[in-house]
Amino acid sequence: MALVKVGNDEPLEKAIKRFKRLIEKEGIIREWRRREYFEKPSLVRSRKRKALIRKQMRKDRIEARKQSYGR
Repeated sequence: MALVKVGNDEPLEKAIKRFKRLIEKEGIIREWRRREYFEKPSLVRSRKRKALIRKQMRKDRIEARKQSYGR
């Protein structure tokens, strides 16, 4: 849970900025957007599988780049 304490001499805008940074860091907005609409379990599996494939391809590209430089 995101909690920001505002000091007596602290401007409200600064506290709001800290709050926004905190919820972004905790992933609250991302989680809320993900749960905003129901997603069928098959679509969840499909999305995760595609993400794993993208991650593996990115890893392979980086590895190939390292090998081409002789590292």
